[in-house]
Amino acid sequence: MSESEVMRYTRIETSVDGGSEFVDDSVALDTRPVAIGVAPMAIGELPSGNSVFVRSDGFDSEPHPAPARQWVVMIRGTIAVTTSAGDQRVFGPGDLVLAADIEGRGHSTVAVGNGPFEALFIPAPDGV
Repeated sequence: MSESEVMRYTRIETSVDGGSEFVDDSVALDTRPVAIGVAPMAIGELPSGNSVFVRSDGFDSEPHPAPARQWVVMIRGTIAVTTSAGDQRVFGPGDLVLAADIEGRGHSTVAVGNGPFEALFIPAPDGV
């Protein structure tokens, strides 16, 4: 698949040792019409349930597993996520993360720069 045919995202998974790790993944995009009179667009399905909007002035946390398998769509602000293995990635507006480390020691999150932090949390089913 070419770069234009996929949307890349980062998944945070429970590692074999009960910690957490980053996994690079992607969602296939299909170009199709979305409405009459609108040019075809690249569409990617994100399996989900009920969505939640989150706003916070800070987002520093102790290590924790994700409360549920959920997509995190960064809207405003920047965070740094550190896995239990010590790997760190920084996510900002437009980034997509699948927090799937619902067991084990989890990951920690800290705000980078000034808030507020805003994101959509969208439940994701198993198997994503």
